[in-house]
Amino acid sequence: MSSPGNALGSGALDLPPFSLDVEVLSLGADVKAVGLELLETESREPVRGTKAAQIWSAAFPALAGEEFYVLDFFSHLDRVRDFCSTREIPFRDAAERCLVIPKPTQEQLLDIFTRFEAETFGMRVGPAAEKPDPVVEGELSKRGLDAYQSAYKRYTFCAVCELEDGWITLLSETLWPSEVIRRVRPALQLFDVHIARPN
Repeated sequence: MSSPGNALGSGALDLPPFSLDVEVLSLGADVKAVGLELLETESREPVRGTKAAQIWSAAFPALAGEEFYVLDFFSHLDRVRDFCSTREIPFRDAAERCLVIPKPTQEQLLDIFTRFEAETFGMRVGPAAEKPDPVVEGELSKRGLDAYQSAYKRYTFCAVCELEDGWITLLSETLWPSEVIRRVRPALQLFDVHIARPN
């Protein structure tokens, strides 16, 4: 009798092709953070390209739930602006070097993540994201995503997104790995992603 996880008695484990590792990060005594890493299960390399964009574009709205969210871009803004304009994705220039995309749809997220996979960008979630935040947007313009360290407690969470590396860092006072997993699991079932909390 083959044990669960064996592929037709071959002895090889029948693992899902993708894994999402969710773990508490140690970023200092005053910073609460959770890391999400999307990997190819066998090679342990970051998932990239279309499949990664599909998975992340399902995970982002699930993480936000019913709350309002925005994406923050702070580099290559002309490219982001042109991309959004040609696809009729609403955006606003928030500061000298900060462009904000308010609550893109899952389809728009897929387009954005596919096009800008190599860019580092941010996400802010919660009631505070519904209105412009000149303080954090000005800091994003000057310091990039380091601006989130002093601002994330005003939001449900702020996320530093490095999709090319398969990595998202959530800064949050209220989201722990168990809650992150609870939120994303239903959205990721379609993609055969194993969700784990590594030790």
